[in-house]
Amino acid sequence: MRHYFLIPLSQLTLAILLFIVGGQTLAGTLTETDKSVRSIVSGIVSYTRWPTLSNQPKLCIFSSSHFVQALSDSKPTPLPYTPQIVHNEAEALAATCDAIYFGHESPANQLAIFANYQGRALLLIAEQNPECVIGSAFCLIINDDTVRFSVNLDALSRSGVRVNPDVLMLARNKKHE
Repeated sequence: MRHYFLIPLSQLTLAILLFIVGGQTLAGTLTETDKSVRSIVSGIVSYTRWPTLSNQPKLCIFSSSHFVQALSDSKPTPLPYTPQIVHNEAEALAATCDAIYFGHESPANQLAIFANYQGRALLLIAEQNPECVIGSAFCLIINDDTVRFSVNLDALSRSGVRVNPDVLMLARNKKHE
């Protein structure tokens, strides 16, 4: 009689083991660049204050981003924001985001979206805006395995959010990758 219970028990044990190992493998699929982008974006958001926000900020992540998974997966560590993936400008506007992370949207598109949010504090971060002259307040500079960021102080001053000055100093430091 014991033999009949051993087979289902061993199958259950194997299933649990595969689930645990599979979950660890999935969490381990982030590259070093993914982890750097996630860390930098999380840091920027963590040190940003919105004038009327009492909960976690909502970060809308454009689906055109190379880092959607890294920025939206709350494992292995919790995120300092609530991620929401958006596919276009209309979805971003309807989502009433507190921050927006752009993928391939041009700096002109970034400005147009910001213009439609007038009167609300909105932090803009871009991964494809290397000059960082117009558009987003923070721009990631991704070269091979290094990730840095720069700040557009003009855009930041119009954003309605306050960012800890230490973050701004990091943007000047070329070794913060």
